[in-house]
Amino acid sequence: MACYRVHPIHRSPGSGLSRRDFLTVGAVAGLGLNLGDFFAMQKAQADQKQYDFVEPTAQSVIQIFLPGGMSAQETFDPKPYAPIEYRGEMKSINTNVEGIVFNETLPKTAQVADKLTVIRSMTHGEAAHERGTHNMFTGYRPSPALLFPSMGSIVSHEYGPRKNLPPYVCIPSQPNVYAGTGYLSSSFAPFSLGADPASKGFKVRDLSRAEGVDDARFARRRSALEAVNDYFTKKTQADSVGAMSTFYDRAFSLIESPEAREAFNIDAEEGKLRDEYGRNPAGQRMLMARRLVEAGVRFVTLTYGGWDHHTRITTSIRALMPSFDQAFARLIRDLDERGLLDTTLVMVTSEFGRTPKINADAGRDHWPKVFSAVLAGGGVKRGITYGSTNATATEPENNPIGPEDLATTVYRCLGIIADKELMAPGDRPIEIVKGGTVRQDLLT
Repeated sequence: MACYRVHPIHRSPGSGLSRRDFLTVGAVAGLGLNLGDFFAMQKAQADQKQYDFVEPTAQSVIQIFLPGGMSAQETFDPKPYAPIEYRGEMKSINTNVEGIVFNETLPKTAQVADKLTVIRSMTHGEAAHERGTHNMFTGYRPSPALLFPSMGSIVSHEYGPRKNLPPYVCIPSQPNVYAGTGYLSSSFAPFSLGADPASKGFKVRDLSRAEGVDDARFARRRSALEAVNDYFTKKTQADSVGAMSTFYDRAFSLIESPEAREAFNIDAEEGKLRDEYGRNPAGQRMLMARRLVEAGVRFVTLTYGGWDHHTRITTSIRALMPSFDQAFARLIRDLDERGLLDTTLVMVTSEFGRTPKINADAGRDHWPKVFSAVLAGGGVKRGITYGSTNATATEPENNPIGPEDLATTVYRCLGIIADKELMAPGDRPIEIVKGGTVRQDLLT
Protein backbone atom coordinates (compact mmCIF):
# COMPACT_ATOMS: atom_id res chain seq x y z
CA MET A 1 0.00 0.00 0.00
CA ALA A 2 1.30 3.44 -0.88
CA CYS A 3 2.19 5.87 1.86
CA TYR A 4 3.17 9.50 1.79
CA ARG A 5 5.73 11.79 3.23
CA VAL A 6 5.53 15.51 3.67
CA HIS A 7 7.55 17.70 1.34
CA PRO A 8 10.65 19.07 3.07
CA ILE A 9 9.18 22.58 3.33
CA HIS A 10 6.37 21.09 5.41
CA ARG A 11 8.61 19.02 7.71
CA SER A 12 7.16 18.94 11.21
CA PRO A 13 8.99 20.56 14.16
CA GLY A 14 11.07 18.15 16.18
CA SER A 15 12.18 16.04 13.21
CA GLY A 16 15.84 15.12 12.86
CA LEU A 17 18.27 17.78 11.69
CA SER A 18 19.75 17.48 8.23
CA ARG A 19 23.25 18.61 7.26
CA ARG A 20 21.67 21.82 5.96
CA ASP A 21 19.98 22.31 9.34
CA PHE A 22 23.32 22.01 11.16
CA LEU A 23 24.83 24.59 8.83
CA THR A 24 21.85 26.82 9.55
CA VAL A 25 22.35 26.36 13.31
CA GLY A 26 25.95 27.48 12.86
CA ALA A 27 24.78 30.53 10.98
CA VAL A 28 22.24 31.58 13.60
CA ALA A 29 24.78 30.96 16.37
CA GLY A 30 26.96 33.50 14.66
CA LEU A 31 24.11 35.95 15.08
CA GLY A 32 24.05 35.36 18.84
CA LEU A 33 21.10 32.93 18.83
CA ASN A 34 21.19 29.65 20.74
CA LEU A 35 19.80 26.24 19.74
CA GLY A 36 16.51 26.93 21.52
CA ASP A 37 16.11 30.09 19.47
CA PHE A 38 16.76 28.07 16.31
CA PHE A 39 14.09 25.50 17.14
CA ALA A 40 11.61 28.27 17.97
CA MET A 41 12.31 29.85 14.58
CA GLN A 42 11.95 26.50 12.85
CA LYS A 43 8.63 25.83 14.57
CA ALA A 44 7.30 29.28 13.70
CA GLN A 45 8.24 28.80 10.06
CA ALA A 46 6.64 25.35 9.94
CA ASP A 47 3.48 26.66 11.61
CA GLN A 48 3.33 29.52 9.14
CA LYS A 49 3.62 27.12 6.18
CA GLN A 50 1.02 24.86 7.71
CA TYR A 51 -1.52 27.68 7.85
CA ASP A 52 -0.72 29.01 4.39
CA PHE A 53 -3.41 26.62 3.15
CA VAL A 54 -7.07 27.53 3.51
CA GLU A 55 -9.72 25.25 4.94
CA PRO A 56 -11.58 23.14 2.37
CA THR A 57 -14.38 24.92 0.55
CA ALA A 58 -15.57 21.73 -1.17
CA GLN A 59 -16.62 18.51 0.51
CA SER A 60 -17.31 16.64 -2.72
CA VAL A 61 -16.55 16.80 -6.45
CA ILE A 62 -18.67 15.82 -9.44
CA GLN A 63 -16.39 15.42 -12.45
CA ILE A 64 -18.33 15.34 -15.73
CA PHE A 65 -15.97 14.16 -18.45
CA LEU A 66 -16.97 14.48 -22.12
CA PRO A 67 -14.68 12.00 -23.89
CA GLY A 68 -13.38 12.61 -27.38
CA GLY A 69 -12.56 16.30 -27.26
CA MET A 70 -15.47 18.72 -26.93
CA SER A 71 -15.43 21.67 -29.31
CA ALA A 72 -15.28 25.00 -27.48
CA GLN A 73 -16.60 26.89 -30.52
CA GLU A 74 -19.79 24.81 -30.56
CA THR A 75 -20.30 25.01 -26.79
CA PHE A 76 -18.89 27.56 -24.31
CA ASP A 77 -16.69 29.80 -26.47
CA PRO A 78 -18.57 30.60 -29.69
CA LYS A 79 -17.03 33.02 -32.16
CA PRO A 80 -20.03 34.80 -33.72
CA TYR A 81 -17.92 37.41 -35.51
CA ALA A 82 -15.39 35.05 -37.08
CA PRO A 83 -15.69 33.90 -40.72
CA ILE A 84 -18.09 30.96 -41.08
CA GLU A 85 -15.27 28.48 -41.72
CA TYR A 86 -14.10 29.27 -38.16
CA ARG A 87 -17.31 29.98 -36.29
CA GLY A 88 -19.27 27.08 -37.82
CA GLU A 89 -22.91 26.96 -38.82
CA MET A 90 -24.61 27.45 -35.47
CA LYS A 91 -25.62 30.64 -33.71
CA SER A 92 -24.74 31.92 -30.25
CA ILE A 93 -27.21 32.98 -27.57
CA ASN A 94 -27.08 35.32 -24.61
CA THR A 95 -26.91 33.95 -21.09
CA ASN A 96 -28.31 35.45 -17.89
CA VAL A 97 -24.91 37.12 -17.37
CA GLU A 98 -24.38 40.20 -19.49
CA GLY A 99 -21.60 39.75 -22.02
CA ILE A 100 -21.37 35.95 -21.79
CA VAL A 101 -22.67 33.94 -24.73
CA PHE A 102 -23.01 30.19 -25.32
CA ASN A 103 -23.84 28.02 -28.29
CA GLU A 104 -27.51 27.92 -29.27
CA THR A 105 -27.81 24.28 -28.11
CA LEU A 106 -27.26 25.36 -24.47
CA PRO A 107 -30.38 27.44 -23.68
CA LYS A 108 -31.00 25.90 -20.24
CA THR A 109 -27.34 26.12 -19.21
CA ALA A 110 -27.40 29.75 -20.38
CA GLN A 111 -29.97 30.41 -17.65
CA VAL A 112 -27.66 29.13 -14.89
CA ALA A 113 -24.55 30.93 -16.20
CA ASP A 114 -24.70 33.16 -13.12
CA LYS A 115 -23.74 30.07 -11.08
CA LEU A 116 -20.85 29.00 -13.34
CA THR A 117 -17.23 29.83 -14.04
CA VAL A 118 -16.34 29.12 -17.67
CA ILE A 119 -12.63 28.64 -18.31
CA ARG A 120 -11.97 29.49 -21.95
CA SER A 121 -8.18 29.25 -21.88
CA MET A 122 -7.41 25.61 -21.02
CA THR A 123 -4.29 24.47 -22.85
CA HIS A 124 -1.76 21.66 -23.09
CA GLY A 125 0.38 20.04 -25.78
CA GLU A 126 -1.05 16.52 -26.12
CA ALA A 127 -3.08 15.90 -29.30
CA ALA A 128 -3.60 12.15 -28.76
CA HIS A 129 -6.74 11.06 -26.90
CA GLU A 130 -4.93 8.87 -24.38
CA ARG A 131 -2.33 11.47 -23.49
CA GLY A 132 -4.84 14.31 -23.27
CA THR A 133 -7.10 12.18 -21.08
CA HIS A 134 -4.16 11.40 -18.76
CA ASN A 135 -3.50 15.15 -18.45
CA MET A 136 -7.05 15.98 -17.46
CA PHE A 137 -7.56 13.12 -14.98
CA THR A 138 -4.22 13.42 -13.20
CA GLY A 139 -2.81 16.93 -13.71
CA TYR A 140 0.35 15.35 -15.12
CA ARG A 141 1.79 14.91 -18.59
CA PRO A 142 2.08 11.19 -19.39
CA SER A 143 5.34 9.46 -18.51
CA PRO A 144 6.64 6.18 -19.94
CA ALA A 145 8.05 5.36 -16.49
CA LEU A 146 5.02 5.95 -14.27
CA LEU A 147 1.22 5.99 -14.39
CA PHE A 148 -0.08 8.78 -12.18
CA PRO A 149 -3.19 8.46 -10.00
CA SER A 150 -6.44 10.16 -10.91
CA MET A 151 -7.84 12.99 -8.83
CA GLY A 152 -10.55 10.64 -7.56
CA SER A 153 -7.98 8.13 -6.31
CA ILE A 154 -5.95 10.89 -4.67
CA VAL A 155 -9.07 12.02 -2.80
CA SER A 156 -9.72 8.40 -1.79
CA HIS A 157 -6.12 8.12 -0.53
CA GLU A 158 -6.19 11.39 1.39
CA TYR A 159 -9.64 11.17 2.97
CA GLY A 160 -11.02 7.64 2.76
CA PRO A 161 -14.69 6.62 3.05
CA ARG A 162 -17.43 8.72 4.58
CA LYS A 163 -20.71 7.32 5.95
CA ASN A 164 -19.85 3.77 4.83
CA LEU A 165 -19.83 4.91 1.20
CA PRO A 166 -17.02 4.48 -1.30
CA PRO A 167 -14.96 7.68 -1.41
CA TYR A 168 -14.67 7.51 -5.21
CA VAL A 169 -17.41 6.32 -7.58
CA CYS A 170 -17.51 6.08 -11.37
CA ILE A 171 -20.78 6.26 -13.31
CA PRO A 172 -21.49 3.93 -15.02
CA SER A 173 -17.97 2.42 -14.83
CA GLN A 174 -14.33 3.46 -14.76
CA PRO A 175 -14.04 5.22 -18.13
CA ASN A 176 -10.33 4.68 -18.77
CA VAL A 177 -7.15 3.52 -17.08
CA TYR A 178 -6.25 7.13 -16.24
CA ALA A 179 -9.30 7.35 -13.97
CA GLY A 180 -7.68 4.73 -11.76
CA THR A 181 -5.08 4.51 -9.03
CA GLY A 182 -1.88 4.83 -11.05
CA TYR A 183 1.08 4.11 -8.76
CA LEU A 184 -1.13 4.10 -5.64
CA SER A 185 -2.47 0.92 -4.09
CA SER A 186 -5.42 -0.61 -5.91
CA SER A 187 -7.40 -0.20 -2.69
CA PHE A 188 -7.95 3.42 -3.79
CA ALA A 189 -9.64 2.38 -7.04
CA PRO A 190 -13.12 3.69 -7.86
CA PHE A 191 -16.28 1.80 -7.12
CA SER A 192 -18.11 1.33 -10.44
CA LEU A 193 -21.87 1.04 -10.72
CA GLY A 194 -21.51 -1.57 -13.46
CA ALA A 195 -24.69 -0.43 -15.21
CA ASP A 196 -26.18 2.77 -16.55
CA PRO A 197 -28.73 4.34 -14.16
CA ALA A 198 -30.78 5.22 -17.26
CA SER A 199 -31.18 1.55 -18.19
CA LYS A 200 -34.38 -0.37 -17.56
CA GLY A 201 -34.24 -2.36 -14.34
CA PHE A 202 -31.05 -0.58 -13.24
CA LYS A 203 -29.33 -2.26 -10.32
CA VAL A 204 -25.88 -1.57 -8.91
CA ARG A 205 -23.58 -4.55 -9.34
CA ASP A 206 -22.37 -6.34 -6.18
CA LEU A 207 -24.46 -4.22 -3.80
CA SER A 208 -26.64 -7.00 -2.39
CA ARG A 209 -26.24 -10.52 -1.07
CA ALA A 210 -26.43 -13.46 -3.42
CA GLU A 211 -29.79 -15.18 -3.54
CA GLY A 212 -30.28 -17.63 -0.68
CA VAL A 213 -27.62 -16.14 1.62
CA ASP A 214 -29.21 -15.40 5.02
CA ASP A 215 -27.67 -13.53 7.96
CA ALA A 216 -26.02 -16.59 9.49
CA ARG A 217 -24.50 -17.77 6.22
CA PHE A 218 -23.35 -14.24 5.43
CA ALA A 219 -21.64 -13.98 8.84
CA ARG A 220 -19.90 -17.35 8.37
CA ARG A 221 -18.61 -16.31 4.96
CA ARG A 222 -17.25 -13.06 6.30
CA SER A 223 -15.58 -14.79 9.25
CA ALA A 224 -13.94 -17.33 6.94
CA LEU A 225 -12.73 -14.62 4.59
CA GLU A 226 -11.26 -12.62 7.47
CA ALA A 227 -9.35 -15.70 8.66
CA VAL A 228 -7.92 -16.28 5.18
CA ASN A 229 -7.02 -12.61 4.76
CA ASP A 230 -5.35 -12.54 8.16
CA TYR A 231 -3.21 -15.56 7.24
CA PHE A 232 -2.01 -14.08 3.96
CA THR A 233 -1.49 -10.62 5.44
CA LYS A 234 0.89 -12.10 8.02
CA LYS A 235 2.75 -14.00 5.31
CA THR A 236 3.20 -11.14 2.85
CA GLN A 237 2.99 -7.37 2.68
CA ALA A 238 2.17 -7.39 -1.06
CA ASP A 239 -0.10 -4.59 -2.20
CA SER A 240 -2.50 -7.02 -3.85
CA VAL A 241 -3.19 -8.79 -0.55
CA GLY A 242 -3.79 -5.60 1.42
CA ALA A 243 -5.81 -4.06 -1.38
CA MET A 244 -8.04 -7.12 -1.70
CA SER A 245 -8.62 -7.13 2.05
CA THR A 246 -9.59 -3.46 1.94
CA PHE A 247 -11.86 -4.16 -1.05
CA TYR A 248 -13.74 -6.87 0.78
CA ASP A 249 -14.02 -4.84 3.98
CA ARG A 250 -15.60 -1.99 2.06
CA ALA A 251 -17.82 -4.35 0.08
CA PHE A 252 -19.17 -5.90 3.30
CA SER A 253 -19.76 -2.42 4.71
CA LEU A 254 -21.78 -1.49 1.64
CA ILE A 255 -23.86 -4.66 1.69
CA GLU A 256 -24.56 -4.36 5.43
CA SER A 257 -25.43 -0.63 5.37
CA PRO A 258 -29.04 0.24 4.47
CA GLU A 259 -28.02 3.91 4.14
CA ALA A 260 -25.29 3.04 1.65
CA ARG A 261 -27.59 0.87 -0.43
CA GLU A 262 -30.21 3.60 -0.41
CA ALA A 263 -27.73 6.12 -1.77
CA PHE A 264 -27.59 4.13 -5.02
CA ASN A 265 -31.38 3.72 -5.22
CA ILE A 266 -32.23 6.17 -7.97
CA ASP A 267 -35.82 4.87 -8.03
CA ALA A 268 -36.32 6.68 -4.72
CA GLU A 269 -36.20 9.99 -6.61
CA GLU A 270 -39.52 11.55 -7.59
CA GLY A 271 -40.58 10.80 -11.13
CA LYS A 272 -41.02 14.49 -11.85
CA LEU A 273 -37.43 15.26 -10.92
CA ARG A 274 -36.15 12.35 -12.99
CA ASP A 275 -38.08 13.76 -15.93
CA GLU A 276 -36.60 17.20 -15.35
CA TYR A 277 -33.09 15.75 -15.50
CA GLY A 278 -34.04 13.68 -18.56
CA ARG A 279 -34.70 9.96 -18.81
CA ASN A 280 -31.48 9.39 -20.73
CA PRO A 281 -27.82 8.66 -19.90
CA ALA A 282 -26.89 12.31 -19.34
CA GLY A 283 -29.86 13.00 -17.10
CA GLN A 284 -29.82 9.89 -14.95
CA ARG A 285 -26.05 9.84 -14.54
CA MET A 286 -26.04 13.41 -13.29
CA LEU A 287 -29.00 12.74 -11.00
CA MET A 288 -27.19 9.71 -9.58
CA ALA A 289 -24.10 11.86 -9.05
CA ARG A 290 -26.12 14.39 -7.06
CA ARG A 291 -27.67 11.60 -5.03
CA LEU A 292 -24.25 10.16 -4.19
CA VAL A 293 -22.58 13.39 -3.08
CA GLU A 294 -25.65 14.22 -1.01
CA ALA A 295 -25.27 10.84 0.72
CA GLY A 296 -21.55 11.36 1.40
CA VAL A 297 -19.47 10.19 -1.59
CA ARG A 298 -16.43 12.44 -1.90
CA PHE A 299 -15.63 12.19 -5.62
CA VAL A 300 -17.91 11.12 -8.48
CA THR A 301 -16.74 10.79 -12.07
CA LEU A 302 -19.27 10.37 -14.86
CA THR A 303 -18.96 10.36 -18.61
CA TYR A 304 -21.44 11.22 -21.33
CA GLY A 305 -21.37 10.98 -25.11
CA GLY A 306 -18.61 10.81 -27.68
CA TRP A 307 -17.23 14.19 -28.77
CA ASP A 308 -14.59 13.24 -31.35
CA HIS A 309 -16.29 15.09 -34.20
CA HIS A 310 -14.00 14.89 -37.20
CA THR A 311 -17.04 14.91 -39.47
CA ARG A 312 -20.43 16.66 -39.45
CA ILE A 313 -19.87 18.44 -36.18
CA THR A 314 -23.05 20.50 -36.38
CA THR A 315 -25.24 17.41 -36.69
CA SER A 316 -23.38 15.68 -33.86
CA ILE A 317 -23.61 18.63 -31.48
CA ARG A 318 -27.33 19.03 -32.18
CA ALA A 319 -27.81 15.35 -31.33
CA LEU A 320 -25.70 15.25 -28.15
CA MET A 321 -26.01 18.64 -26.52
CA PRO A 322 -29.74 18.94 -25.69
CA SER A 323 -29.59 16.04 -23.21
CA PHE A 324 -26.44 17.45 -21.63
CA ASP A 325 -27.94 20.94 -21.49
CA GLN A 326 -31.10 19.77 -19.76
CA ALA A 327 -29.29 17.55 -17.25
CA PHE A 328 -26.44 19.91 -16.43
CA ALA A 329 -28.67 22.92 -15.86
CA ARG A 330 -30.98 20.84 -13.63
CA LEU A 331 -27.99 19.47 -11.70
CA ILE A 332 -26.71 22.96 -10.92
CA ARG A 333 -30.16 24.19 -9.86
CA ASP A 334 -30.83 21.02 -7.85
CA LEU A 335 -27.57 21.32 -5.93
CA ASP A 336 -28.26 24.99 -5.30
CA GLU A 337 -31.83 24.38 -4.12
CA ARG A 338 -30.62 21.73 -1.66
CA GLY A 339 -27.84 23.94 -0.28
CA LEU A 340 -25.19 21.62 -1.71
CA LEU A 341 -23.67 23.78 -4.42
CA ASP A 342 -21.53 25.76 -1.99
CA THR A 343 -19.81 22.55 -0.84
CA THR A 344 -19.90 20.54 -4.09
CA LEU A 345 -17.44 21.38 -6.84
CA VAL A 346 -18.85 20.50 -10.28
CA MET A 347 -16.32 20.23 -13.10
CA VAL A 348 -16.98 19.72 -16.83
CA THR A 349 -13.88 18.80 -18.82
CA SER A 350 -12.72 17.07 -22.00
CA GLU A 351 -9.28 15.88 -23.07
CA PHE A 352 -8.71 18.73 -25.54
CA GLY A 353 -10.53 20.94 -28.01
CA ARG A 354 -11.10 21.04 -31.77
CA THR A 355 -9.32 22.81 -34.59
CA PRO A 356 -10.14 26.48 -35.19
CA LYS A 357 -11.15 25.85 -38.77
CA ILE A 358 -13.83 23.47 -40.05
CA ASN A 359 -12.24 20.69 -42.13
CA ALA A 360 -13.28 19.31 -45.52
CA ASP A 361 -15.63 16.81 -43.84
CA ALA A 362 -17.56 19.53 -41.99
CA GLY A 363 -15.87 18.56 -38.73
CA ARG A 364 -13.01 19.69 -36.54
CA ASP A 365 -9.85 17.78 -35.70
CA HIS A 366 -7.83 17.55 -32.45
CA TRP A 367 -6.58 20.82 -30.97
CA PRO A 368 -5.00 20.77 -27.49
CA LYS A 369 -3.70 24.32 -27.74
CA VAL A 370 -6.95 25.80 -26.46
CA PHE A 371 -10.26 24.46 -25.12
CA SER A 372 -12.90 25.14 -22.47
CA ALA A 373 -13.83 23.75 -19.06
CA VAL A 374 -16.65 24.69 -16.69
CA LEU A 375 -16.62 24.87 -12.89
CA ALA A 376 -19.40 25.53 -10.42
CA GLY A 377 -19.76 25.61 -6.63
CA GLY A 378 -17.33 24.40 -3.99
CA GLY A 379 -15.61 27.74 -3.44
CA VAL A 380 -15.43 28.82 -7.09
CA LYS A 381 -16.65 32.23 -8.21
CA ARG A 382 -20.01 32.47 -9.95
CA GLY A 383 -21.04 34.17 -13.17
CA ILE A 384 -17.64 34.77 -14.73
CA THR A 385 -15.44 33.67 -17.61
CA TYR A 386 -11.76 33.06 -16.95
CA GLY A 387 -9.22 33.59 -19.69
CA SER A 388 -10.05 34.18 -23.32
CA THR A 389 -9.08 33.06 -26.79
CA ASN A 390 -8.26 35.04 -29.88
CA ALA A 391 -10.83 35.80 -32.60
CA THR A 392 -10.60 32.36 -34.20
CA ALA A 393 -10.06 30.24 -31.04
CA THR A 394 -6.56 29.36 -32.23
CA GLU A 395 -4.78 30.04 -28.95
CA PRO A 396 -5.32 31.55 -25.51
CA GLU A 397 -5.27 35.33 -25.50
CA ASN A 398 -4.84 35.71 -21.75
CA ASN A 399 -4.63 33.63 -18.57
CA PRO A 400 -3.73 30.27 -20.14
CA ILE A 401 -4.34 27.48 -17.64
CA GLY A 402 -2.85 24.01 -17.87
CA PRO A 403 -4.12 20.73 -16.39
CA GLU A 404 -1.62 21.02 -13.53
CA ASP A 405 -3.08 24.41 -12.56
CA LEU A 406 -6.65 23.15 -12.76
CA ALA A 407 -5.84 20.09 -10.65
CA THR A 408 -3.93 22.16 -8.07
CA THR A 409 -6.87 24.56 -7.80
CA VAL A 410 -9.34 21.69 -7.39
CA TYR A 411 -7.16 20.19 -4.67
CA ARG A 412 -6.99 23.55 -2.92
CA CYS A 413 -10.80 23.61 -2.81
CA LEU A 414 -10.69 20.15 -1.21
CA GLY A 415 -8.04 21.15 1.31
CA ILE A 416 -5.37 18.90 -0.22
CA ILE A 417 -1.81 20.23 -0.48
CA ALA A 418 -0.87 19.62 -4.12
CA ASP A 419 2.89 19.57 -3.56
CA LYS A 420 2.65 16.93 -0.85
CA GLU A 421 4.78 13.93 -1.78
CA LEU A 422 3.39 10.41 -2.09
CA MET A 423 5.61 7.36 -2.34
CA ALA A 424 5.68 5.66 -5.73
CA PRO A 425 7.18 2.19 -6.31
CA GLY A 426 10.85 2.08 -5.44
CA ASP A 427 10.33 4.61 -2.61
CA ARG A 428 10.26 7.45 -5.10
CA PRO A 429 8.68 10.61 -3.65
CA ILE A 430 6.25 12.09 -6.18
CA GLU A 431 4.27 15.28 -5.68
CA ILE A 432 0.49 14.97 -6.00
CA VAL A 433 0.79 17.65 -8.69
CA LYS A 434 4.09 19.08 -9.84
CA GLY A 435 4.43 22.69 -10.90
CA GLY A 436 0.76 23.64 -10.61
CA THR A 437 -0.44 27.03 -9.42
CA VAL A 438 -3.63 27.75 -7.50
CA ARG A 439 -5.59 30.17 -9.67
CA GLN A 440 -6.89 32.45 -6.93
CA ASP A 441 -8.88 34.48 -9.45
CA LEU A 442 -11.16 31.47 -9.85
CA LEU A 443 -11.91 31.23 -6.13
CA THR A 444 -14.21 33.17 -3.84
